[in-house]
Amino acid sequence: MDNKNKGKYGEDAAIRHLKKLGFEILERNYRHRRGEIDIIALKENEFLIFVEVKLRSNLAYGDPEEFVTNAQERMIIQTAEEYIFGINWHKDIRFDIITVNPKGEVEHFVDAFY
Repeated sequence: MDNKNKGKYGEDAAIRHLKKLGFEILERNYRHRRGEIDIIALKENEFLIFVEVKLRSNLAYGDPEEFVTNAQERMIIQTAEEYIFGINWHKDIRFDIITVNPKGEVEHFVDAFY
């Protein structure tokens, strides 16, 4: 499986997980300038959630959530700010990480950074 298909596989698993929890998916692969947010979801019209999805085919180098760098966090936050201003959002937000391991198991880290 190439990297593009791996990314889609991980995002598909994350979206299934979020939908099971009652989230509405607003955007997938949202881009603004150089930034990208894997998934933007809404929970009960109260929380806007920006989700970074991490997939690792091999855990030898650590857990997937460890691969979200400070630079990535800053870029995600900047991109999220543009989205928030663009839709004039005035309610709560949070930043989550969803990991998908080699077995396809999903782990959801709520309010992972900011």
